[in-house]
Amino acid sequence: MSDTSAVKALTFDVFGTVVDWRGSIARDLGAFGRKKGLNVDWAEFTDEWRAAYRPTLNRVIAGELPWARLDDLHRGVLDRLLRQFKIAGLSEAEKDYVNKVWHRLDPWPDSVPGLTRLKKKFLIATLSNGNVALLANMAKRAGLPWDCVLSGELFKAYKRDPKVYVGACDMLGLKPPEVMMVAAHGDDLDAARRQGMKTGYVPRPGEYAPGREPGVKIEGGYDVEAGDFLDLAAKLGAQSS
Repeated sequence: MSDTSAVKALTFDVFGTVVDWRGSIARDLGAFGRKKGLNVDWAEFTDEWRAAYRPTLNRVIAGELPWARLDDLHRGVLDRLLRQFKIAGLSEAEKDYVNKVWHRLDPWPDSVPGLTRLKKKFLIATLSNGNVALLANMAKRAGLPWDCVLSGELFKAYKRDPKVYVGACDMLGLKPPEVMMVAAHGDDLDAARRQGMKTGYVPRPGEYAPGREPGVKIEGGYDVEAGDFLDLAAKLGAQSS
């Protein structure tokens, strides 16, 4: 573990790091599908939706697609998936409900207690590609105790664009070495570290279905590596009382 004594704030990746997107969406849409009488493999549907996430963001970053909020990018993928899985007859309101399943994701069991401990010592904020409304709605429903919600939307950019990390530190009124990026994804941490931020790695081995993990090369050697958020709090000296 590196020296983290200068750290005053923690910024968190959200999808996969704080919340269980795969289990949450499969459960939520499974219940929706049963009410609608839809015979769909919702776990596969969820995996396909998420698989389009990074390629779609990369097209925005490369300028191939115009800037759009993540809700709108999700909706574009959803429309394609409805055709692919032969799901017909949904009203516009029902499609909007399905698309906003990303607002209704459940936290990992350690997320709320771990964040609550960390909040006692540090300013804690999201730093996510999710748009502000999505992140705020998610936090309200799940009881995530953020001090503030930071999003790529504020900078009209998506991680791993440097301006997201630099912009977040600036908004917090801190220098990059005073801010730790916490994520389950090494490529996110690598990008933050290149901008001078400290890094905290918290793996989430249950995030993806077996065999669906993205094959992204990561650099490793992060400032702190923890088993979960409670372990991260302990390692950063955020006491339980």
